[in-house]
Amino acid sequence: MGVGLLLMWQGLVSLFRIPVFILPGPLAVLDALWQDRTLLLNGLLFTLKVTCLAFFAAVLIGVAVSFVLSQSRFLENSMMPYMVVLQVTPVVAIAPLVIIWISNTFVALVVIATITALFPIISNTTLGLRSVPANLLSLFKIYRASSMQTLLRLRAKAALPYFFAGARVSSGLALIGAVVAEFVAGTGGAQSGLAYVILESGVQLKVPRMFAALFLISLTGILLFVLMSLLSGRALGAWHESAVSVEH
Repeated sequence: MGVGLLLMWQGLVSLFRIPVFILPGPLAVLDALWQDRTLLLNGLLFTLKVTCLAFFAAVLIGVAVSFVLSQSRFLENSMMPYMVVLQVTPVVAIAPLVIIWISNTFVALVVIATITALFPIISNTTLGLRSVPANLLSLFKIYRASSMQTLLRLRAKAALPYFFAGARVSSGLALIGAVVAEFVAGTGGAQSGLAYVILESGVQLKVPRMFAALFLISLTGILLFVLMSLLSGRALGAWHESAVSVEH
């Protein structure tokens, strides 16, 4: 289907002789990928650096917060509404404030992307820490396991499927947050990612380069999702029903 859509796209562009500054064909985009490979690669590496750092920060902060919230229902009910407010607030609305408050542009970009990616980790992991079969909790109580032993040996393992489900979403949100933050910052030079490449290409009417940058962003998001799916399968494949293959 993908090959067919690309062929149809190229055919329509050639048939109606659409200018490349309005809608470039796949061949023009491919040519831009090659001609501007150095610029696009540098932008990709910068965006990927921001995305990865933000995702790792979201995982560390999200898991730590989830462990705290899972210990007290009162604390969870008190804090979760503020987490929801942070999630539903458009990142483009708070990005300018973060960039003003933090003088280091790169750190500001990472913070914005981290905020964007944080909520799925917290909500899913907290739910997983509470989704423990009652009979297993009773078994741990019979053997007089401490709260820390129950948390690490039972609740944490039960939360892994939920954590990876949140991580798959969070990895894509980290990329979105990084791109949006770059759009708002609008910085060039060494600290410029694919978003700045898109902005610059739009001003210069180099639309094929814009499409090439969009293609790299989409490809990066797909690869991050696939990577998290592979990690999830490796971690859960030996024991959890969602990853164990069942032969009929």
